[in-house]
Amino acid sequence: MSKGLAYFKEVYDTVPGWVQKMHDHSPRMLDTYTDIRGEAFSHAMLSRKEKDVLVASMNAARLYARSMVYHTKGAIDNGLTIPELAEYFLVAYLYNGTASLKTSLEAFAYALQLKGVEVGKQAKEPETVKDVIETIVKWMGDEDSSFIVETLELVKLGNQQAIEDKILSDGKVSTRLKHLTMIGNYIVELRGRDAVPWIEKARKVGVSEADLADLGFVCILTAGIPAWFELSDSLRGVEQ
Repeated sequence: MSKGLAYFKEVYDTVPGWVQKMHDHSPRMLDTYTDIRGEAFSHAMLSRKEKDVLVASMNAARLYARSMVYHTKGAIDNGLTIPELAEYFLVAYLYNGTASLKTSLEAFAYALQLKGVEVGKQAKEPETVKDVIETIVKWMGDEDSSFIVETLELVKLGNQQAIEDKILSDGKVSTRLKHLTMIGNYIVELRGRDAVPWIEKARKVGVSEADLADLGFVCILTAGIPAWFELSDSLRGVEQ
């Protein structure tokens, strides 16, 4: 088995079809991609767990379930908890509304399955953000859902600023990581200019240039080199 195939077999327990096809057409291309992926997801300013869940959340935000599910597994395998996952998906909701949170349910159910919990088929699909959050709380069972419940109460009141402040506050996930997630949401959709205000907010809560660069490397893996162009426009050089 080639280096690239072995890497993805270790990560996903199986070789995904897209990986096998890349290998079939160009083993060198797969090995090169694997090297870049391995470097981007190495433990640096952000841990491997944090990088996988960042990508999972960013893909929930842009309604791309396929990559979301792959990276949810990576995050769970590297120690992510269910309450942490719920908070990351709330950031996706903050970016793209109810549709992103509904998309996240697939990954949330899968994460619970990986931990030995089956949620079962729902009699009725949740439609409103209230419905979706209530579903998440129900599925969490005995897990600590206090942050999610508190957010739900604010959603019921409809105060958007209060909802944003709550979601981005420290919980099981730090405000630093939540701001990085929000920035990533804009970057992977190539909205670098719209990310600028969030980058400034992030710096004020302790996000460093090294954090931003590490985020940018991960964004390359899910949105290509244009994502780096978008982030690098706001990234300060190491001498600044």
